[in-house]
Amino acid sequence: MKGIILAGGSGTRLHPLTHAVSKQLLPVYDKPMIYYPLSVLMLANIREVLIISTPKDLPNFKHLLGDGSDIGMKLSYAEQAEPKGLAEAFVIGEDFIENDDVCLILGDNIFYGAGLSGILADAKQKVESSDEAVIFGYHVENPRRYGVAEINDKEDVLSIEEKPEYPKGNHAVVGLYFYPNSVIDIAKKVEPSHRGELEITSVNAAYLEQKKLKLQALNRGFAWLDTGTHEALTEATEFIKALEKRTGLKISCLEEIALSKKWISKAELKSQIDGKKGDYYGYLQRLMD
Repeated sequence: MKGIILAGGSGTRLHPLTHAVSKQLLPVYDKPMIYYPLSVLMLANIREVLIISTPKDLPNFKHLLGDGSDIGMKLSYAEQAEPKGLAEAFVIGEDFIENDDVCLILGDNIFYGAGLSGILADAKQKVESSDEAVIFGYHVENPRRYGVAEINDKEDVLSIEEKPEYPKGNHAVVGLYFYPNSVIDIAKKVEPSHRGELEITSVNAAYLEQKKLKLQALNRGFAWLDTGTHEALTEATEFIKALEKRTGLKISCLEEIALSKKWISKAELKSQIDGKKGDYYGYLQRLMD
């Protein structure tokens, strides 16, 4: 399975911060925002990842992450000239995906919780073994603000409604999706919505019609943070800061994940951080010591 991080858009809700820099490169406490979705793909044992962003912002992502070899991965890059919808990621990424299944994660979504690796592995296994699509849901207080999935006791999705007046459940659909390879053909057939975009909802509706859409709920003990506004970005920063201060452990530390999975060696990590200063690199040094 391969991964795609969609990190495009203009981030208008975060102006003036995003006049000069991509939203997904803004700091969430001690690391760039894109570290968080990238770490989720790493926890799912996905090592080939395509990062899609605007022509203006792609050079900065390349400068930050390179080809991924420093963390034992293979990173590729592609342009989305205009924000034409989430489903366009599969059209842009067709040559990258080839014959593999794919996981799409939005570049401004943060996921945290004990057991996340296991849940990701389960979703990946469902896609690979049964050719079903798996979307993720999070229990929210006010589901009227979100796309809401109705499910049965077997995690089958029965319906999805966008910002319903009378929600049939409390599970908001979040920015993490696992699809079989057929998603490429489905995305190509999606018609633009009234907003002129290729909506991910249309992709999910196609799998729903085939009765091949599952929902993996992120229940108590998990956090899902969408960093699309100033307030949400501040809340995410405070959340990460509090956890790291309390535990002394870094969240979404790419090098630590790569080291734990033996994608890189201690010697390789040491050569990367020698001479670098700051708390982040001090943490990595303590890991090796």
